[in-house]
Amino acid sequence: MKDVLRWPALLLAALIVAPAAAQSPLPGTVTLKTPHRFDTLVARVEKAVADNKMGLVAQASASRGAAARGVKIPGNAVLMVFRNDYAVRMLAASVPAGIEAPLRIYVTENPDGSTTLTYRKPSAVFAPYGSADLERMARELDPILDKIVKDAAGG
Repeated sequence: MKDVLRWPALLLAALIVAPAAAQSPLPGTVTLKTPHRFDTLVARVEKAVADNKMGLVAQASASRGAAARGVKIPGNAVLMVFRNDYAVRMLAASVPAGIEAPLRIYVTENPDGSTTLTYRKPSAVFAPYGSADLERMARELDPILDKIVKDAAGG
């Protein structure tokens, strides 16, 4: 009888926990809070990308788009980073993995005016494809993305 009574409680707990789990970051996600203002950090990421010999492929910002419409929301920008030699290697290893490029660095403004940098390690991004060549390339990219973020976040 006790087990029968436990099932509703377990089901309720699962329903409460499931939405929270859905919001948790994917494996390999790195988040770093910085003291920089939003526009300053975006500029620092752009510089760090160039300094680390990667390319800024594109940039998207809902906050800048909203501002153009007269709406104020906290700053956010996705900076998309890659380099053609890695793109060629990636596609040679796995055409389906092409959807993962460019790699993304997400800059978000916090209520206190600081910013947060979030990105996924390339080794985590490309892991599901099960290609040894892709894994080797991703392991080369991991320290590059780490350095870009650390350079941007640093003093």
